Amino acid sequence: MKPEEQSCQQLELAGWPVIVESYRLGDVYHCTISNADPGSRITRADGSTRSQAEHRAIERATRYLGRTRRFSTR
Repeated sequence: MKPEEQSCQQLELAGWPVIVESYRLGDVYHCTISNADPGSRITRADGSTRSQAEHRAIERATRYLGRTRRFSTR
């Protein structure tokens, strides 16, 4: 199977820039959210529709990033 209906967008969640990528494999949509700067994956989710998969992943990523501490560089 090849990924179909691919989409990629850049958003800001809980003050962090992220990249939201989604695609369809067969009947299942998959969504991956990655940190925009170093490119590390934050979370993944799947669903029967694109909006369902993206909604699940965005909820989870917002929760994880909201708990992340930030340190000043001074």
